[in-house]
This record gives sequence, C-alpha cells and structure tokens, in this order.
Amino acid sequence: MDIKLYEEVKHLIKAGKFSSALSILNKEISEDTEILYLRAVCLRNLMDHKAALRLLDKILDANEGHGRAHQEKGHIFRDKGDFLHALSAYGRATQENPSLGASWRAQAEILIQLGRMEEANRLKPHIRRLANMSNRLIYVLDILSQGFIAKAEKACREYLQENPRDTEAMRLLADIALKLNVLDDAEFLLESAVLLDPNDVALKMDYIGVLRKRQKLIEAQTIALQLFESEPENIQFKSQYAVICMQTGDFATARRLFDELLQAIPGEPVTLTSKGHLLKTLGETNEAINCYQQACREGVVHGEAWQSLANLKTYRFDDSEIKKMEHILASHRLRLMDRVYLLFALGKAYEDKKDIDTSFTKYSEGNRLKRQESRYIAEHMSEEFEEQKRVFRDSRPPCSGLQYSDPIFIVGMPRAGSTLLEQILASHSLVDGTQELPNVLSIVHQLRARGETFNRLNYPRAIQALSQQDLASLGQRYIDETRTYRESAPHFIDKMPNNFRHIGLIKLMLPNAKIIDARRHPMSCTFSCFKQLFAEGQEFSYSLADVGRYYNDYVSLMNFWHSQFPGEILHVQYEDVIDDLESQVKRILDYCQLPFEDTCLRYWETDRAIKTPSSEQVRKPIFRSGVENWQKFEHHLAELKDALGESLRNYRPLDSANASQ
Repeated sequence: MDIKLYEEVKHLIKAGKFSSALSILNKEISEDTEILYLRAVCLRNLMDHKAALRLLDKILDANEGHGRAHQEKGHIFRDKGDFLHALSAYGRATQENPSLGASWRAQAEILIQLGRMEEANRLKPHIRRLANMSNRLIYVLDILSQGFIAKAEKACREYLQENPRDTEAMRLLADIALKLNVLDDAEFLLESAVLLDPNDVALKMDYIGVLRKRQKLIEAQTIALQLFESEPENIQFKSQYAVICMQTGDFATARRLFDELLQAIPGEPVTLTSKGHLLKTLGETNEAINCYQQACREGVVHGEAWQSLANLKTYRFDDSEIKKMEHILASHRLRLMDRVYLLFALGKAYEDKKDIDTSFTKYSEGNRLKRQESRYIAEHMSEEFEEQKRVFRDSRPPCSGLQYSDPIFIVGMPRAGSTLLEQILASHSLVDGTQELPNVLSIVHQLRARGETFNRLNYPRAIQALSQQDLASLGQRYIDETRTYRESAPHFIDKMPNNFRHIGLIKLMLPNAKIIDARRHPMSCTFSCFKQLFAEGQEFSYSLADVGRYYNDYVSLMNFWHSQFPGEILHVQYEDVIDDLESQVKRILDYCQLPFEDTCLRYWETDRAIKTPSSEQVRKPIFRSGVENWQKFEHHLAELKDALGESLRNYRPLDSANASQ
C-alpha cells in the first residue's frame, strides 16, 4: 500500500471512521499482514466479529507471535462476554509484545470483574511500568517484540545517550544484549541500573535472570533471598527463590517452597513442572511423573511438562497421550517453545513405538524451530578452538596455579556418558558428587570481558597476560566458590561437559586437577545430542551439520590437550565401560589415585541427586543393548555422516589394556 494511503487509513481508524478506512483497505489486493490486521481492526469495531476473527486467524497462521493480532482477538472475546478466552488472548498478546498496554489493562479489569484479585495485583507492576515509560522507549519495546533487534538497539542507544541515568532504557538495552547473547553487556547494564535504583523490583528480577544465565547462581540466590524475605507471600519472589535453591542444591528448601506455592495456587503447571524436576533429581521418579502428568491435564497447554515426561527416558507414552499431544500441536495457537517441547516429546513417543520415520520428522522439526531462533555460528566456535591451540602452542604461561588435588573434572561432549562416570566416582567414599558446576565458565566470562572493547576472542587471548599470582588467585577462587556444592570428602567432581574447551586454563590454575575425557561413538554421541532438547547452552545440537562439525572440533581440541599435557588426562570410552565395567572402574580409580571400592561397581545403588537427562538411566545397571541408538535412524543420517567425516572414518574404540591416556 502507498505510504500516503496507509497514513490516511491509520488517521481514519484513529478518528473512529472505520467504514471509510475499510473501504480503502478493501481495494487493496495485497495480503500483507499489516493490511489484514487493519482490516480486522475495522471489522471488529464495526461488530463483524466473525469476519475479523477469520482475518486474525489468517495472520496467526503465518505468524503465531503477532502480538497485536492476539490483542484484537482478546477485544473480540471481551466484547462477546467470553472472558476466559479473552484472558487467554490478552495473556498471549503481552507474552509476545509487552508494550501492549491495552492488553495488560484489559487482563486486570477482567480478573477484577471475576474476583481474581491476587492475579490482577500481579499485573499492576507491568501496567505501572508502561505508564511511566517514555513513548520513545515504548516504541523500542514494541519493535523489539516484533523482531527488529538492530533497529531497537539503535533507537535505545540514542535515547540512552540523551538520558544516561534512565534505568528503564538500561533494562531494555540489557534485554537486547541478551537476545544477541552478549551476556557481559547485559550483566553490566543491569548491575548499573540496580545501583541507580535499588528499589526497582523489576530491575532486580531481570538482574537475577542474567546472573542465572551467566551461571552466577550464588549471587543470584543472594538477591532472590532478599526479595523473598521482603515479601514472603509474594508468589513470584517465592517461585524464583525456590527454583534457584533447586539449582544450587538446597533441595529441602526448594521442596518446601514448591509445596507452599501449590497450596496457594493448586494445579499451577509451571510450579508442578519445577517440582517434578526436583523429584526427578532426587530419584523419586513416580512422584515426578505424577507432577508432570498433573501439569499435562486436560485444558492446560504447558509443553515443558510433556517434554519432561519424555526426558525421563524410561517413561513410555500411551496412545491416548500421543493423540492428545498431536491434538494440542494442531489445534492451539502455541508459543514457539511449547511447540518445540511437544515436537521433541512426540519424537521420543514415536521412537518408542518404532515408528522411526515419524519420530525423525518430529525431532527434525523441533530442532529446525530451535535452530531458527538461535544465533549460533559454527565458524565462530571453530575459530575459538583454534585460538585456544594458538595461545597454548605459542605463548602459554607456566603451570603456576595452586597445588590442590581436590577437583576431578569430567569433560566431553554432552550425551557421551559423563553422568555414568560421575555416578561411578560419586559412589566412592572419598569423592563428593556435585553437579555441572558453573565456576570455570564464570571465570572464563570474566576473562573475556577484560579487553577494552568486546571481541569474541578476548578469551582465550587474555590467558597470555595472566601472571603466576593471577593464576593462583583464580585457582583459589574456584576452590572457594565450589565449597558450597561439596560435603566433607577430600575430592569432588565437576561434571560440566563444556569445560573441555577450557582444559588449558584449568591446568594453569590447578595443575594437580584430574581430568577425565568421556568419549562415545561419534554417531551415537552426536545423534543423541540431536534428539535431546537441552535446557540451554548447547546450540550446536539443533542441526545435524552443526553437531557433526562441533564433534570434529571437540576431538581436534582434545587431541591437542592430550599432546600439551601428556599422561595428565584420562580418555574413557563409554562403550568400554559398558563392556568391561570392573577393569574400567579400576583404571579410573588408579588415575584418580583412589583405592578400589566395590561400591563403584554397584553405582546404581548410590543415593544422590542427579540433574542431567541421564538421571534415570544411571540409577540402574546399563547394558550393551542400550548403547547404540542411531542405527535404526541411519537412512536419515547421511548429512550427519558427511559432517563427521574423518572423525567417523578414523574412529577406533579405546584399547584400554594398552592405553596410557
């Protein structure tokens, strides 16, 4: 539509002249989304609800995240007196586009009318935020919600230059940084904003969120506790604190708070799912299943609960559950992540039913949607791995950190058997099992931020400038910060798989640390990653080509570390552990300088919290029949085989009898 004509239509709508505006719009042949939307607005105001809904559904078929289309549906349902559907539509509108003040206000008005005062009160901060926000920032929030990130960033920076102490602008720019995965900038902006306005709860909530993303869980827990103690009955504060307690291993507190939340809001699906995660971690599988199933009950759309059932690995969906998931997938205007969760769950369901082609289709579609929203660039990861090699080959500092021998790092690709190795070692009386600890990654983030300007390769280059005192200080920081996850054993496990990227730094900080390189057949490992919907942080897994390339880069970097630290890293092959448990356990314990204990052979009897997707599998003996998972999908995996290339052709199982590494 001609810009002049478009402005005329908007002016007519603003003046309430809907028939005149519709007359102009109806002359347009174009099926442009904006024209369809404006037609729907006119039709809704002319009380032709049926025609308006048809247009809005057409918009949402093409773009489920169109916030204003959801808002228009809310207006229609409200005008018809269908308050429950109106609430749903308005809620979806504000999820997709938080700048829609009309939807926030309409939700609150309907909730008050229905007597749901507590829910209405929870919307007040959002309404106040928009009421106090500059129109320029509302515009930024609006275009950001529509996906125009670069345009939003430019507008927000221009506003912030003119208003450098506007904490709302800092918060918006931090949100943009998060979308661009520039976590350092997001943390700095929110930390600064909280210092400027320490009483702004929304700022603190966002700051907690970015601290969690940066794996700074102790710092996040401290602030979350302050908020919780300031208003112990605040549902949002209690929920956030409960989740962080679960992440930091304070399971008793998390469980108590989840129970209190479910007493206050019975059947709330997000809390039920979180409690299910906790119960799964503690090995209470039946109770976890009950929580997930309640969150999947009729009338509730919460995709994460379905995926959580699939993620138990030992759970099998029945035909009625598969039918229900397919129905939700087809009949609801789903948020992107609900759709992704359901696709992965259905992939597992059809795999268990041996419908391999349908299973692969579901897995592929789920991965495609996740890859679509990802900013992962495989070349950048390869460049970082090569830079690690250059730094340590050309100018690495001497190994001059602290001489602690407490930590045992288990590293490698996800889905390579690291949880099994952790469970074996955690069954030893001298070893504490912990979790995937964030502390090395936190140090890496700090080093990456050292440059005067941001550069992807600030880390690992920053390692070259570290003095002996720096390395000792970082080693001590790691030991001190990980004490909160330990009990009383002299050794503990850090099972963060991605630490394989930072072995050089680890050996500089803590030269006596033990490092176990967990390996698995290239096809088994990579395809298992492709089938697994990770919570976050494994963005290479959403494409067969990407995961194959990442595996190659991993093998290349690990070969380099083995050459740099000969005899100091133990390579353990998952298939060998399954085939000959006793000899591999003895080999692992010898490397860790631990006396042999029979309990390590009966690892499934060890009662401990396990957070990873393999938690159910390592609570029982594992047999060779469960090792390979890719052959039945082989006719779909040509792209993966091509991507793996030399890694697959050169693969040889570890000859543990002759292996020195």
